[in-house]
Amino acid sequence: MKITKTDLNEIKSYGIPTVIDFGSDDCIPCKEMAPVLETLNAEWQGKAAVQFMDVWKYNDGVDDFPVSVIPTQVFFNADGTPYVPSENILSSIDGLTMYSDKTTEKHIFTVHQGGITEEDMRKIFAEMGIE
Repeated sequence: MKITKTDLNEIKSYGIPTVIDFGSDDCIPCKEMAPVLETLNAEWQGKAAVQFMDVWKYNDGVDDFPVSVIPTQVFFNADGTPYVPSENILSSIDGLTMYSDKTTEKHIFTVHQGGITEEDMRKIFAEMGIE
């Protein structure tokens, strides 16, 4: 579950929905969220990838992602493309933000800033086919 670097090509090769939680082992909100990540990681083995990167220890890994606060979660579909939430999910989960390339306007990231509940994480992954 814990990673020390991020590689978008590797994420695309997983073939399963993925979330990377950017946080820190020493951050209180991150510590509060850790049981959610651990529970879902154990439950979804082989169905979804739940990853955690400590950005205070491995700050190079966050450079290519829109992370301004921790924890921040970044979501990818099974084919490695950025997850695009439905209007229902966007309106029901506070903190979800979609980022697009400023030049091409192509969707490049969907992130959630702050701690996320297990219930909300399950809603997101249900849209990606994981229950």
